[in-house]
Amino acid sequence: MKINNTPIDGLKTIDPKIFGDERGFFFESYNKQKLEKNLDRPLEFIQDNHSRSCQGVLRGLHFQRGMHAQCKLVRVVMGEIFDVAVDIRIGSPTFGCWHGEFLSAENKRQFLIPEGFAHGFLTLSNIADVLYKTTANWYPASEGCLRWDDPTLAIAWPKHGALILSEKDKKGLNFSELTSFLQTPFE
Repeated sequence: MKINNTPIDGLKTIDPKIFGDERGFFFESYNKQKLEKNLDRPLEFIQDNHSRSCQGVLRGLHFQRGMHAQCKLVRVVMGEIFDVAVDIRIGSPTFGCWHGEFLSAENKRQFLIPEGFAHGFLTLSNIADVLYKTTANWYPASEGCLRWDDPTLAIAWPKHGALILSEKDKKGLNFSELTSFLQTPFE
């Protein structure tokens, strides 16, 4: 596996070593020992999630705060998405900066999104199956959502037609509300 840095500290892409022949292909999609050695940090993924979305679905930008923050390892097994992570670590030199990656079944690239990031994606293909591991379970009281189209973030989403968003995602926080939300106590 080849682990690549992005312009935002801690945010990585992973390109697996693919072994292919006339029968098809094989690759390790996850190897805890190799990943931890290359990242120089422990990772304890405790949950695997699978989502299917049709073209035009935009999910996010979701996050969990405090001790329930999640590190995610994201990959696509069918179709293609534009995957985005936004740095929401207060005090980070890249606070409010975003980075996007095209993830697809074809390129087999993975996106490692550490704790302290909001995450979302836009489905580009007719259907996309997204698999991701998390280091923490979903905890509703710690959950937050940033607006996908906040002008301060100015995310350069690929051209798209009409979007399909959940009601929750339509009501996401503006970036200007984020710091206050992150510092608000919760149970």
